[in-house]
Amino acid sequence: MKQKKSYNVLVLCTGNSARSILGEVLFNVFGRGRFVAFSAGSKPAGKVNPFALELLQQSGHSTEGLRSKSWDEFAAPGAPDIDFIFTVCDNAAGETCPLWPGKPATAHWGIPDPAHVEGSDEVKRAAFKRAYEQLARRIQLFMSLPIDKLDKLTLKQNLADIGKLKD
Repeated sequence: MKQKKSYNVLVLCTGNSARSILGEVLFNVFGRGRFVAFSAGSKPAGKVNPFALELLQQSGHSTEGLRSKSWDEFAAPGAPDIDFIFTVCDNAAGETCPLWPGKPATAHWGIPDPAHVEGSDEVKRAAFKRAYEQLARRIQLFMSLPIDKLDKLTLKQNLADIGKLKD
């Protein structure tokens, strides 16, 4: 039996400390090898938000190896070929991105930034949980698409539609 193609996914945000990290982990967990995810930022914060790490650990996900990194790593020679790129913050969506080899399919899936929520730790934890749930829903919808059967235009429209969901 022929094994399905594996797809590389890059989840982008400005700081690469919260939403894109959550997306990277969720893609890898739900993707079970069919999707291999990475995350990066245009202006990396240099560390992963502790609330993101706490939520991932409490949800039973490994946080080993997670780090805040620049998107330049994925445009450099020797970087993995990326099939899909998702921006999860409005700032990164509007920035001039590097030229990505292979012309990956792209979409913007804006998620409110839980790292900028003010209030008690419980209020912040709730914001991270909402972002996690929104990303999980969108990623699961994306993974249910018959990717290898869709033409590029139809696929691009499906990716955009998932990003417009009201969660």
